Amino acid sequence: MTDRPVITAFDWVPDFARGQVRDLRVRWALEEVGQPYIVRYLAQGAQKQPPHRTCQPFGQVPTYEAGDLVLFESGAIVLHIAEAHPGILLPDDPAARSRAIEWMFAALNTVEPPIMEHAIATLSERGKPWSAPRLPAVRLRIDERLGELARRLGDRTWLDGDRFIAGDLLMVAVLRIVSGDGMLAPHPNLAAYVARGEARPAFARAMADQLAGFTGSPPPGFAEWLKSQQLQQEGTAA
Repeated sequence: MTDRPVITAFDWVPDFARGQVRDLRVRWALEEVGQPYIVRYLAQGAQKQPPHRTCQPFGQVPTYEAGDLVLFESGAIVLHIAEAHPGILLPDDPAARSRAIEWMFAALNTVEPPIMEHAIATLSERGKPWSAPRLPAVRLRIDERLGELARRLGDRTWLDGDRFIAGDLLMVAVLRIVSGDGMLAPHPNLAAYVARGEARPAFARAMADQLAGFTGSPPPGFAEWLKSQQLQQEGTAA
């Protein structure tokens, strides 16, 4: 028996997904609170099989197991970790604690959805007849959300002032999805905000651990899929 929680993660993902898989959010939270953990690695495809679906009905990662508790959804797991280690990612003051949780919901329910819609349209559904036509509207929604967030953040260090909270952890994780696409360029305060999050030692440890775990092999058919994606991209550029 061990008192270390067990999380699940992939043993391989494409290069563009490395550093973005959602177990990174859970690893980061565990590093912030100083909780050692164990990783159970899954080969691509194993997440869709019955053994894993008993923990994650939607066939995704991560999951979290500690004793009799089994959780899925990275946001729920981060909230559990924060509540299990009071005063670190969730302030003791009730009002400040509620605001921290508010920002967790804002990151996942308000800011992330259009960003993920953009990722789907430009990656997994690139080349579909509905993909390109919807991109301008998706970009407008992203730009609107980023502008609203930038105005609210202002010159604050973190979302609720000078203290890093669970809401910051998830918001930085979400913004990182587009930080390399130039979408944060019109909002220097958001770019600096993400950089502050990535500069935290706990984030660096979590990132290093995730990257070190990619020791598996791509699933059958990946090379053909990648080639088709490259051809579609070339056709779009032409």
